[in-house]
Amino acid sequence: MKDLHHFQDEATASMELFRLTQDEVLKMLRTSTAGLSHEEARRRLAQHGPNSLAAVRGIPLVTRLLRQFTHFLAILLWIAAGLAFLADGLQPGQGMATLGWAIVGVILINAVFSFIQEYRAERAVHALRRLLPATAWVLRSGQTMQIARADLVPGDLLLLEEGEQVPADARLIQATQMRMDLASLTGEAHPKARRADPVADPAITQAVDAPNLVFAGTTVLSGRGLAVVHETGMRTEFGRIAHLAATVEPGPSPLQKEIVRVTRIVTIFSLTMGLLFFAIGLSVGVGFWVSFVFGVGIIVANVPEGLLPTVTLALAMGSQRMARRKALIKQLTSVETLGCTTVICTDKTGTLTENRMRLDRLYLEGTEIEVHDGRLVFPGSPHSRADLERVRPLLRAIACCNNAKRGRRPDGTVTLTGDPTEVALREFALQQGVMDQDLPRRMGELPFDADRKRMTTIHWEAGKLIAYVKGAPEFMLPLCTRSQVRGRAVPMTPDEQERLLGQSRAFAHQAYRVLAVAAREIKRGAHPLDSETVERDLTFLGLVALMDPPHREVPDAVARCRHAGIRVIMVTGDHPLTALALARKIGLVPEETPQAVEDAVIEGARLDSMTDDELRLLLGEGHEDKTSLLFARMAPRHKMRIVAVLKDMGEVVAVTGDGVNDAPALKKADIGVAMGVAGTDVAKETADMILLDDNFASIVNAIEEGRAVYANIRKFVTYVLASNVPEIVPYLAYGLARAPLALTVPQILAVDLGTDMVPALGLGAERPHPGIMNLPPRPRTERLLSLSLLLRAYGFLGLIEAGIAMAAFFWFLAEQGWTWGAPLDWSDPLYKEATTVTLAAIVLGQVANVFACRSERVSAFQLGFFTNPFILWGLLVELALLALIVYTPGGNFIFGTGPLPVWSYGPLILGAIGLLLAEEIRKLIQRRNP
Repeated sequence: MKDLHHFQDEATASMELFRLTQDEVLKMLRTSTAGLSHEEARRRLAQHGPNSLAAVRGIPLVTRLLRQFTHFLAILLWIAAGLAFLADGLQPGQGMATLGWAIVGVILINAVFSFIQEYRAERAVHALRRLLPATAWVLRSGQTMQIARADLVPGDLLLLEEGEQVPADARLIQATQMRMDLASLTGEAHPKARRADPVADPAITQAVDAPNLVFAGTTVLSGRGLAVVHETGMRTEFGRIAHLAATVEPGPSPLQKEIVRVTRIVTIFSLTMGLLFFAIGLSVGVGFWVSFVFGVGIIVANVPEGLLPTVTLALAMGSQRMARRKALIKQLTSVETLGCTTVICTDKTGTLTENRMRLDRLYLEGTEIEVHDGRLVFPGSPHSRADLERVRPLLRAIACCNNAKRGRRPDGTVTLTGDPTEVALREFALQQGVMDQDLPRRMGELPFDADRKRMTTIHWEAGKLIAYVKGAPEFMLPLCTRSQVRGRAVPMTPDEQERLLGQSRAFAHQAYRVLAVAAREIKRGAHPLDSETVERDLTFLGLVALMDPPHREVPDAVARCRHAGIRVIMVTGDHPLTALALARKIGLVPEETPQAVEDAVIEGARLDSMTDDELRLLLGEGHEDKTSLLFARMAPRHKMRIVAVLKDMGEVVAVTGDGVNDAPALKKADIGVAMGVAGTDVAKETADMILLDDNFASIVNAIEEGRAVYANIRKFVTYVLASNVPEIVPYLAYGLARAPLALTVPQILAVDLGTDMVPALGLGAERPHPGIMNLPPRPRTERLLSLSLLLRAYGFLGLIEAGIAMAAFFWFLAEQGWTWGAPLDWSDPLYKEATTVTLAAIVLGQVANVFACRSERVSAFQLGFFTNPFILWGLLVELALLALIVYTPGGNFIFGTGPLPVWSYGPLILGAIGLLLAEEIRKLIQRRNP
């Protein structure tokens, strides 16, 4: 956990800047209201370095590439290739060299593919650099000038305007109507007002909470300001997050761990078998070099050369299916990791919600009016023209008291820009037919400020000055002396005022942002037009309730997670009340959750006071259900800590995020999920998966596909391993019983890297079965290569195939007049045809086996033989390859085969049908005796 606090001591002094006056800040940073001189700026640039993100020294690309050739499975394949080349040198002409080169090709293809995937993830820090602006406006020696962002130094006076991104951390010394979007840094969706005066509130202890500080990478939504830079480069809040994102080690995925385990088991088994039969060969007097070649053949026959490319291609097919369901996978192993996800730590804004404010409720004249898809829905009967006229003054007011600007996108469509709340209000007014040309001319404005909590605009309308006011209800309602009822202003009683405040609180507890709207006619001669004279004796028009609504599919997705045994934990930088209300709305927590926010939501300050053991208990170690756990006001270090503790508890953790602040946690998680639409470049580059529609429901769809991928990997591992037994048994018969070798090494290669591959991919394309999301996540202790899988592959299906293949070999020889003990040279056409019969028996046995392996329990007849077109195409390719190997001169030369007569296929087909029927009997017994 050391990295989480790496820069905190360095930031202590700068954090206290928010408590100082303007003069004290300038004195502390040794600057003035005229800015730095050019000479001093150059000196400080040399002292502090450029305002850019220093690249964290990572593992060199050459080392990363070499790693792809030295992991455990690659080492096993290198050994197999080396043994093949050695055997070819000792006994040429048996095709061992061809096998060796084929294995080397498999290693090269997989290494290059994996390296390309890993290299893309290294662009995360570069994305961080691109996110920051390239230039900045500063005051130096009393002159305004534009400089490169990299040349900013502590002490520079920074000029900030609406729409600009802040290039460094700075303390405001002047601010006019400033509102900032801090979502990329803090994760909180609502704009934050900025002011220049010192902070006296002792409750504010963190720099990110100080209203007089601005931070690199955040955006000025409205207003303008003058700020003095106090941190640049890697010392900014942005830089600290960049450091965390670049240095976090994600660790191997569950599938990578399992592949290593499978490889170790196969290695131990192969070497044991090879050494055992090498010793047996010596003991029966076969001779050292013949026994050695025999041992090498046993080892190579056991090594599943096709396993790595088959797994890789199956993962790639799974990622393509996920992409069709709006989930783009960057790291192939993440496909399977999704399937064993036990916890999703989800952000709120943009993941659970649509990431845009929308007007959802109105309240006027004692009536709550809902808004559905931009349409007003009045209680009771369908609305009349009179109902619309009652709402018209409120609509006019929210359109007038509004600074949202209209613009055009590059494609020509009209858009609104500005504060998200004002954009939502103006958008709603336009939907109700309140057009710009219908609005009265604006004569003046009393802008919003943090003390008044309201905004007023003054308009010339029908020969009168009209003031429209909107703001926080608790600040607005005490100024209202009348309320509008059916077009007339009537006196407002204290009881009515209290009722309206109660309604406002009720809206707030439902995660709404609530504004009160009022109007007033200003009498001629009123002077001055300030807040004292204008914002009094107001006529209340109504309450408007806005929210960032959840995606429609989210409640169902949360329910699916619950059925699938996946815990969903909300971890947001947003307000606790907003988090709790949304959690209730989407079914993440039950309605009976305690109303007290502090009882239901864990805030960042409380998390800081916990030990890891306390957090582990809170996160549910030893508890069955902690579905109602919510975290709010979370900083990046908090999110990282939660993920780290969950992983230490043995959970497989998926984390969602869209901002710069989410990057460390995305990289630390087993699965990092970024938003494709609203996400920052760094979040997308750091993540393992990108949601193309920014919808939580797409994560659940991806988990479903991930579970199917794991099930499919088990299917084709069973399928591939089953063919190893008929490849081994001919060598056992050759070494122990002095029988002719029924299958040559090139023919083993033909099965492992040729005929088996495409049908195995067909198994990898099996769709998720309907009940897969009603099962709990598989335990981390569950093994891909389980005892039941090995017994089924080696001890049942494989033995049946081996029996059919060996019986076919000796049957064909006997049909041609061969007797036991008669010499049979490897160049004899009869021997070549007999080994071809063995090869054909294995291939046809695998045709039956692919249908048998579609399910461990469900009958192939119940699944249907034509429901997976990929398998059918795979079988056509498999049989076509067999025909090329058996009936073309090139195939005969490379694989040592000979053309077979048509009559020889009859017994082989019967044998394949027998294998399928035997498996059907086994499944029937298993279903009756689970």
